[in-house]
Amino acid sequence: MFSNFIVAVSAVVPIFVLIGIGLLVRRARLLTEEELAHTNRLVFRVFFFFTLFSNIYNADFADGFNPRLMLFGAAAVTLLFLGGLAFSCLFEPLRKRRGAMTQAIFRSNFIILGLPLVVNIFGEDGALVPTMMVAVIIPLYNIYAVLALETFRGGTFRLLPILRGVLKNPMIDGMLLGFLCRLLPFPLPDPLLRPLMQVGAATTPLALIILGASFRRGGISESRRDLWACVFIRLIAAPALVLTAAALLGFRGVEFVTLLAIFATPCAVASYAMAQQMGSDAALAGNTVVFTSALSCFTIFGWIFLTKTLGLF
Repeated sequence: MFSNFIVAVSAVVPIFVLIGIGLLVRRARLLTEEELAHTNRLVFRVFFFFTLFSNIYNADFADGFNPRLMLFGAAAVTLLFLGGLAFSCLFEPLRKRRGAMTQAIFRSNFIILGLPLVVNIFGEDGALVPTMMVAVIIPLYNIYAVLALETFRGGTFRLLPILRGVLKNPMIDGMLLGFLCRLLPFPLPDPLLRPLMQVGAATTPLALIILGASFRRGGISESRRDLWACVFIRLIAAPALVLTAAALLGFRGVEFVTLLAIFATPCAVASYAMAQQMGSDAALAGNTVVFTSALSCFTIFGWIFLTKTLGLF
């Protein structure tokens, strides 16, 4: 039991120490809001690009490619999306809030919090399985988010522009470049490859620090009921359903923890920006990011400790 506790602490504490450093950066006012926005854009467009590139370029696909896991992950995200649509329509009469609620239910912070969670437990060798899942999960997140937000603001869902946007996503582009470089008849020279690997290695600490520095205390006001419903579903109900199904279907080890990293992590930071840009309730979206991120330090620890005790990894 104590060893399971240590595994859970070792997985969660490094992540939230880095977020805490970001909170200190914000408290000390070392970065302005504009500088934070620019740095966040830099992390997303440059650092994540090289992280996914390095993971794919150095990958052993015989161990990482798992069509059954990818199919299960895609099906679970789709069911959560449909469930989020139904729940928001039944629970919230205001159309403006429904898109933000749906995003909070199905879209997690898999890249920033999930990937390092798997690495903390299994080491760098365990990064390939969640990296391969990025190719499935991130496009679905983008497509379903636009579909939900457009539906509830009365817009038109256009698939081709969305797909073009997905192909411009730096994480997808980094994976594609990694695949292309693996097809070359010669390895990349070390003086070129080494700095690319170093940039990739710096991504997680920088992204978590910026996440902590970006936290805002927003007013909950009249959306309190919606907020706590989203927090409960995102951190408790959704992972309980998906992880139970995964356990029953026989997923174990790094596969199971990858699913935990996808479905038990807090709301995606990008959901706030998308809600703001597409006419949804940006205040509700921002609060779901803040509260799920803050509370996830306890819930993620609990999920890891519970599933480790049950022998699922």
